[in-house]
Amino acid sequence: MERNKFIGMGVALVTPFKTDGSVDFSALARLVDYQLKNGTDYLVVLGTTAETPTLSAEEQLEITQFIVEKVNGKLPIVLGMGGNDTRALVQKISTANLNGVDAILSVTPYYNKPTQEGIYQHYAAVAKSTKLPIILYNVPGRTGVNMSVETTLRLANDFSNIIATKEASGNIAQVDAIIKNKPKDFLVISGDDAITFPLITLGASGVISVIGNAFPCEFSKMVRLALAGDYQTALTIHHGFTELIELLFVDGNPAGVKSILSAMGYLENQLRLPLLPTRITTYEKMRNILLNMNIKC
Repeated sequence: MERNKFIGMGVALVTPFKTDGSVDFSALARLVDYQLKNGTDYLVVLGTTAETPTLSAEEQLEITQFIVEKVNGKLPIVLGMGGNDTRALVQKISTANLNGVDAILSVTPYYNKPTQEGIYQHYAAVAKSTKLPIILYNVPGRTGVNMSVETTLRLANDFSNIIATKEASGNIAQVDAIIKNKPKDFLVISGDDAITFPLITLGASGVISVIGNAFPCEFSKMVRLALAGDYQTALTIHHGFTELIELLFVDGNPAGVKSILSAMGYLENQLRLPLLPTRITTYEKMRNILLNMNIKC
């Protein structure tokens, strides 16, 4: 099963909205073109950063089809498909039109707070429902439950189409333990821009990035340099982004990156409730950093 296409920098695309709250497909086209031209290795559609819980089923389908047609095979596409009702999720995956989709990113069941055995059985059912590659997504800060090292490794060993995990636990020791004990071809992908560089030095295969929406060329360069072992050059780029990355999440995701993209002219600074645009004070801090940044491709 093809795995190399998910090495490097994936970008978790935002969903642009118009001032009336509808999806802005013209802005989405601009963003996709920007990614295609600036070094992104693959696109993640309908992830957390896309504000997916606020999108109707019809909007989710329309966005997915729009991006698949726009990309037209130029980059791999990973589609977010997760849930906390295993039976409903399996039915959704089994009946969905997944033409043009290269892999599924599936978050651990949220709110229910299942046991580790429950998480394993959930993903086992998902893996059996499709022949597509599956990327696990562990983000305990959002789901309320952490997928343990043991559960991740068990899934990696038991199912050939579970090819990777996006680790957003923020626990470097946990990620390192997965890297140390994983099957050789199983990918460990950073889910946090801020610690992508150190995780790559430990053996991670890249990142699914938020800041890559705004800086695909620069951040993908850092990832490639680190993967190639040029740690000193990559570290310089990493340090150039650390303060900005911290500010991106002060007012929630994707508020920070949407404010930057708005300032860059790619979209309106619009989010759907319960999320709100970043505060003026946060935006001004980010703007000052942007004015003084000297990171070039």
